[in-house]
Amino acid sequence: MKLSHCCFVIQKNMELLYFGPIDISSLEEDYDVKIQLNGKTIRLDLNFEQTQMSKQQLAIIERFLKNISTFNEQNATFIENDFNDEDGQVKEYLSFHIEELGDDFLGQLKIDKDASDKEQQLLGKLELVRVGLYPDGKYGTEYFAVFDYTLNRDLSDELIVVKTDNEGHLDHIAWES
Repeated sequence: MKLSHCCFVIQKNMELLYFGPIDISSLEEDYDVKIQLNGKTIRLDLNFEQTQMSKQQLAIIERFLKNISTFNEQNATFIENDFNDEDGQVKEYLSFHIEELGDDFLGQLKIDKDASDKEQQLLGKLELVRVGLYPDGKYGTEYFAVFDYTLNRDLSDELIVVKTDNEGHLDHIAWES
């Protein structure tokens, strides 16, 4: 009796939304693409500590990527709630820009320098510029995703950063540069 040899093909390259094929058995340290979201170009990066991931981990990342627009909308509520909190970072961030960068900055953002609600108007100017994913805790992160918002990347390197878990639940908001 002749035995036939059976070969199993292990699928290593998996297709990931925005990023294309990724070899889940030999991950690169990071992946970086630019995508269009609500008519704006944002940077999207994926960062790994490990060199491999399971199909289940890939499915979690894929689900998150499919919901970035929804999470961005949800983050607007998180940011507004923080703005209305006396101890929040957002109001302090906006006040800093008004005080430190002055009338020219406000003018470039089309904010009336004499308006009494400059902070509120600036709040409406925050825009998403980057989403970073850390699915396996690279850099010791305890959150899954980072959403970077700015008033104008050309005028300020200061960011409001919304950090979430893999389901978009708020971990915390920070002011970073």
